[in-house]
Amino acid sequence: MEKRSCQLGAKNSLKSANSMTIIESKSIINQPIEVVYTFLADCNNHEKLMPENVYNWSSTVDEARFTIQNMAKLALRIEERKQNEEILFIPSEKAPFDVSLSWKVKSIDPSTTEASFTIHADLNMMMKMVASGPLKKLTDFQTTKLKEALEG
Repeated sequence: MEKRSCQLGAKNSLKSANSMTIIESKSIINQPIEVVYTFLADCNNHEKLMPENVYNWSSTVDEARFTIQNMAKLALRIEERKQNEEILFIPSEKAPFDVSLSWKVKSIDPSTTEASFTIHADLNMMMKMVASGPLKKLTDFQTTKLKEALEG
C-alpha cells in the first residue's frame, strides 16, 4: 500500500486486492457530518466536484450521466444511502469495466468530518496501466473540490 500526503490535509492511497483495484482519497472538512452527507447524497451536487475534462453532465438526485474526455461515457446511480455514513454508486448502464464508487463520512468532532472517496474497479493489467493514474487524479480532485465547495 502506498500512502502520500497531499495539500489540504488529504491522505491518499492506491492499493490492489486480487484483480480489483481500489483507489482512495480522503479529506478533512470543517463542516458537521450532516452537511457533508447531505451534499454528497444528492447527485446534482457532484457536478461541482468534477474536473474540466468531464462534460455533457446531466443529473437527478439519484443518478448522474456524463462523459469523460478521451475515455468514456458513464451513467451512475446511487445504489445505497446509509444516513451520515456512506453513499454507494454503481453504473446504471454498461460501463467500460466493473466499477463502484463510494463516499464515506466519519465525524471527527461536531464541526469536523472526514470524507473518503473510494473507487473499486475491476481492471485487467492493461486497463490498470492506462486507467489507474487518471482514476487516482479523479479521487484526489474530488476530495479537494468537496473541501472547497463546503468550506469556501
